[in-house]
Amino acid sequence: MKKIFKKIGLFLGSASLIVSCSEFEEINVDPTAASSSQVQVEYFIDNSIVGAQQDPHIAERVFVLYWTDAGRMQVVGSLSEGYHSDGWTSDYYRYISGWLKDANNAIKVADEQIEAGTSKVYTANLKQIARIWRAYLMSEMSDNFGPIPVGGFQGVNPDYNSVEEVYTFILAELKEATNSIDEGVTNDGLANWDPAYGYDYTKWVQYGNSLRMRLAMRLSEVAPAKAQAEFEDAARGGVYISTLDDTFQVQENNGWDAITGVMTRQWWDQFLTATQNNLMVGLGGVSSADQVSADKQGSIKPANYMGLKFEDHFTTLTNDPSAGFWFDGLHHSIDPRAYALYPIPGDFDNSQYNRYPSWSPSWTSTTKRNLVIGNADNSENGETNDISIEATNTWNAPVAGDWAEKGSNNRVRSWGGSIPRLADKYRNGTNKRVFFGPWESYFLIAEAAVRGWDVPLSGQAAYEEGISLSFEYNGVSSYIGTYLASENYNRAGTSVSWTHTAEPSATVTMDYIDGYTGQAGTYEFKYPENTIYKGGAVKNDLLTKIITQKFIAQTPWLPLETWNDHRRLGLPFFENPAIENLIDRLPDLTLGNYMTNSVKVFPQRLKYPSGLNNSYPQGYEQAINHLGGSDNVFTPLWWAKH
Repeated sequence: MKKIFKKIGLFLGSASLIVSCSEFEEINVDPTAASSSQVQVEYFIDNSIVGAQQDPHIAERVFVLYWTDAGRMQVVGSLSEGYHSDGWTSDYYRYISGWLKDANNAIKVADEQIEAGTSKVYTANLKQIARIWRAYLMSEMSDNFGPIPVGGFQGVNPDYNSVEEVYTFILAELKEATNSIDEGVTNDGLANWDPAYGYDYTKWVQYGNSLRMRLAMRLSEVAPAKAQAEFEDAARGGVYISTLDDTFQVQENNGWDAITGVMTRQWWDQFLTATQNNLMVGLGGVSSADQVSADKQGSIKPANYMGLKFEDHFTTLTNDPSAGFWFDGLHHSIDPRAYALYPIPGDFDNSQYNRYPSWSPSWTSTTKRNLVIGNADNSENGETNDISIEATNTWNAPVAGDWAEKGSNNRVRSWGGSIPRLADKYRNGTNKRVFFGPWESYFLIAEAAVRGWDVPLSGQAAYEEGISLSFEYNGVSSYIGTYLASENYNRAGTSVSWTHTAEPSATVTMDYIDGYTGQAGTYEFKYPENTIYKGGAVKNDLLTKIITQKFIAQTPWLPLETWNDHRRLGLPFFENPAIENLIDRLPDLTLGNYMTNSVKVFPQRLKYPSGLNNSYPQGYEQAINHLGGSDNVFTPLWWAKH
């Protein structure tokens, strides 16, 4: 890959991968210094895809700090608590502007070569691929910020377009570009210039159609007729990403360049989140006894066990249904992907047990920690009143938010060895970053079927195929039969079986133990009311099942899509952050309503970088007018649930 960048650098002149921090006006500048006869289309496409893979600098800022937090795949406390950084956002804006420039330059150079008669036999196909890829980048940028300039990044003074106009443009682009690819064209010598598909034109057609399905479904709540027409046309014929071999993915490494893994920075914990936990605990009816090794069997708790109650050390000011408890063992049953994605704490012999940061081995090799009784300054080893917690073979996911004194006295909830953390294979730079997996195609088709659209498969067939492919990807296919038939509810009140749509009872009587006294008791577990979806009365309809499964399947690669689905539908259930202290950045979350979900307390977008208004005030004003609200993280996009 180093020689690729070297070769590109010789030809592109001022077309750099990273745009200067302060020069937002570069969206108006044509960066192609060399003539079209001196450059090749494939160089630009490769540079754009490789760049969008995200080097460690931008991956930390947007993938980790923004997307995984907003999409509930990691506990960060940034967007989920109303926080944004102008520095992070400015970096992302200039990076993605560069990726879009490269995509536009690929199209421009292809057109010039075709017109001049200097094109290759495959140049026309590469132009269409560049258009498909540009459509993805424009959707990514718009899904983060909202209005963007359709005519920007290609040497013209751009007007900012509304989100509706952006989507109209990219859906039309995807249709035309995908239909224009000639799959019979040879492309000898090009494979190394396409890090996703090696210029397999059939796979690019599949990706173009699947991407069009994704973006058409984005409009389902705001423009259902348009969404249906686009989706049906894209899905017709069954030419979409349908197998694991079709996955749009890019090989990672563990260095410091553009293809370094997005989650390789060792200082991020990548803890299991409360959202994920509530979705996976109990889901699918597969017992932990059938999943874990002999040494862990004694740690499995009964199905009706809630855990140890520590009300002075675990927050209860949240609508997380598991709040207030520490689960001192393994759950009776859990989605099989849970243990594959997040090794059990203390399972040090597991090759996938992640030990980051490598310079502080005690962070993950020690599972025993204290709950401090009294003064938070007590020594870990010095106070006899402290409660020692052994986290080996336990399963917990403390909710985010402000825990106040409970948090400062709780030395367990944020300790690397105490909470399940993402498997090593997703963090060590040996994997492939997934941009679009086949499970998503099938969950999209299942949703379309539920909506009554004309699609190639029944809703049930598509739903079950999506789950099966996710199980295959995670290496747990042996459990699929039991799982698909299960009518067991997870902690959000949703089951797996397609034909089982009975709603759970409002409460379930659970056993627990008081963590301070050891006294046994009973607890009325209440399923959460997701009040932004059908008023909170529905927990187990077909759409909830689909989006629950889609969320789990997208973990850990596609947090932007789980955020998108939640913004679009209010699904799956996202718990509110804890407010032992009120969070200034979430003024609409109060002690009077923390049990209620509201779009006003979930992030909706990124603010535009301050440099945009400074360098291009006319464009910024256009963008805000199209946005239809204030330039803050809580203004919903056009297609999102309001």
